[in-house]
Amino acid sequence: MAAPASANPVETTSGTGPYDAVYTTAPFFGDHTIYRPNELPDDEDLPIVAWGNGGCIANGTMFENFLLELASHGYLVIANGSPGGFGSTDADMLTEAVDWAIERDGLWYSEYQGHLDTDNIAVMGQSCGGLETYEVADDPRITTTALWNSGLLDDGDAHQIDALHAPIAYFTGGPSDIAHGNALDDWDRLPESLPAFFGSLDVGHTGTFGEPNGGEYGQVGVAWLDWHLKNDAAAGAEFVGSDCGLCDSAWEVNQRNLT
Repeated sequence: MAAPASANPVETTSGTGPYDAVYTTAPFFGDHTIYRPNELPDDEDLPIVAWGNGGCIANGTMFENFLLELASHGYLVIANGSPGGFGSTDADMLTEAVDWAIERDGLWYSEYQGHLDTDNIAVMGQSCGGLETYEVADDPRITTTALWNSGLLDDGDAHQIDALHAPIAYFTGGPSDIAHGNALDDWDRLPESLPAFFGSLDVGHTGTFGEPNGGEYGQVGVAWLDWHLKNDAAAGAEFVGSDCGLCDSAWEVNQRNLT
């Protein structure tokens, strides 16, 4: 029998994925918000996604539409901050999210026990949350990273780019996005052999996160995760080659070492 969501208050949405998604919290982990299928599936282990908010704001529902969309496609997504919370976050909270999920998968009394794919982990963030992502991206447990509307602000932090080891994606809101130029600078500094994708859609710094199901960002985010965390070749076709799915769209695309 599939495990139901915890008794903590939740909000539901149908999303566009096969699962009804919810967000909730967990005891002794109240400074994070957990997005997940309402019923944990028995036939699919959920990869783990840690998320850092724009502004490094400790509001775990700041990107609710987008993160529920990811969860509806079979992911455990853990956002920095409590639901509707306030205050500031830091990069350590992303590591705490990964640690928490891996630990819960191994605890016999946890509802998540045996339901998580601890070998496939993404860390992502928007704007300031992308800078937090850079800080932890050298973690060998990470399978892929993605920066949304984000790029380094200080050349003194360029060593974080040198430490990248996992395939990375940059998604920006075009020239009107205040972080677009920073992301382009980072792109030019990437390690030569690192698999990387750069997609720019003319939607500004706040992107489409607030649209139903995260809008275009939601679709692209799911595809990137499906490719790297679920080995979905059809999803990968959105990003690879001169005839990639996003290549024939409103997105402007750059690619490196993608196969």
